[in-house]
Amino acid sequence: MKIGKKHIILGTLVIALSAAVYLNWQFAENKSVSTTSKELGEAKYVNATVDNSAQSTLDEAVQTANMTGEQQEYFANVKNQRDQTQDKILDTANEVLQNESAESEECKSAVESIEKLLKDFTYQDSIESVLKAKGFSQCLCYISDNGCSVVVLKDEMNETSSIMIKDAVTSQVDIPFENITIAEV
Repeated sequence: MKIGKKHIILGTLVIALSAAVYLNWQFAENKSVSTTSKELGEAKYVNATVDNSAQSTLDEAVQTANMTGEQQEYFANVKNQRDQTQDKILDTANEVLQNESAESEECKSAVESIEKLLKDFTYQDSIESVLKAKGFSQCLCYISDNGCSVVVLKDEMNETSSIMIKDAVTSQVDIPFENITIAEV
């Protein structure tokens, strides 16, 4: 049998392909994914079995739900007081507007204060909604002329929570980071 150009080219291609497969196999083996490292955005398969760490997390969640009865009562009471105060301010402003003897300057001032309060109420509600969407079960937001104060549960705070809270506030209202305070309950 005579060896021609076609046989040499075919043999060379088979050797090159074999070398490529071998190198790919070697490099893929060295770059295996470590299951012990945590990475942002890492996805894991979830099955029906519960391992010890998942059980302890579940136990902590149940314990937190039991412990936060007083904290939930605190948040409910403060929200109720805040709503009552806001209602009183709005009622007072409406009385000024409906008072026939009120001067136009007083009416204008009352309208401006109502508009500012309604805007602040809307900002407070939207910030609280954003924070709840980011994983905070209970939160309160107060906006004043001096800045913004946010109250959250102490158990829900971690290394990145303050950044998330300040980001939620600045995404809704134009307040500098240094004028945002965070209180933990």
